[in-house]
Amino acid sequence: MPTQPTDQDGHPLLSTVGLPSWLDPVVHAARTVEPLQLSRFLPPESGAGRQSAVLVLFGEGEKGPEMLLMERAGSLRSHAGQPSFPGGALDPEDGDPQGEGPLRAALREAEEETGLDPHGVQLFAELPRLFIPVSDFVVTPVLGWWRTPTPVGVVDPNETARVFTVPVADLTDPANRATAVHPSGHHGPAFLVESALVWGFTAGVIDRILHFAGWERPWDRSRQVPLDWRA
Repeated sequence: MPTQPTDQDGHPLLSTVGLPSWLDPVVHAARTVEPLQLSRFLPPESGAGRQSAVLVLFGEGEKGPEMLLMERAGSLRSHAGQPSFPGGALDPEDGDPQGEGPLRAALREAEEETGLDPHGVQLFAELPRLFIPVSDFVVTPVLGWWRTPTPVGVVDPNETARVFTVPVADLTDPANRATAVHPSGHHGPAFLVESALVWGFTAGVIDRILHFAGWERPWDRSRQVPLDWRA
């Protein structure tokens, strides 16, 4: 049995104690979902790929439950201009990639990119590792509860264009859902929210969380949004 990752004070890095009841379906989904139920792109069996993590942060806003997203700077070489979860590659100081590393990396990257105070975040689950072939990232989605909200915003304009929250009610609204069509021919879920088109890896994770948490509402999958050739 793997040991439970702990912080420097010996407290568990993952805990479901004290979570709001509306997160119960997400906790259950994280415990039961299989990798192929999330994506057909899974980490190479060879162990290749750059280990990374993203923070899927749930909070409570004026319109109820919400999620934290950011928009990557348009000047970046990889995924420029895309809305995404805060996150990035693991650093050596984050620790074991098979243990506490992704948890620490998700919090560290979120703080570096959005100014988020990690002390106000309660991590409660990890989803199975997924793979982004175009950037060779092996990504662990780390789920968190924004127990004590703190101000967030752009820390480095060279990396982040903006930081924003999206109500879960807007993500589940059929009027905000579509199928994104990449010039390569790839089709995937998309969300048109907060003056942004959320697509790709981020939209895929959100789509699966909504589905397996039982929050998804029927939507028109034939509604297509073509992506620019630069995407």
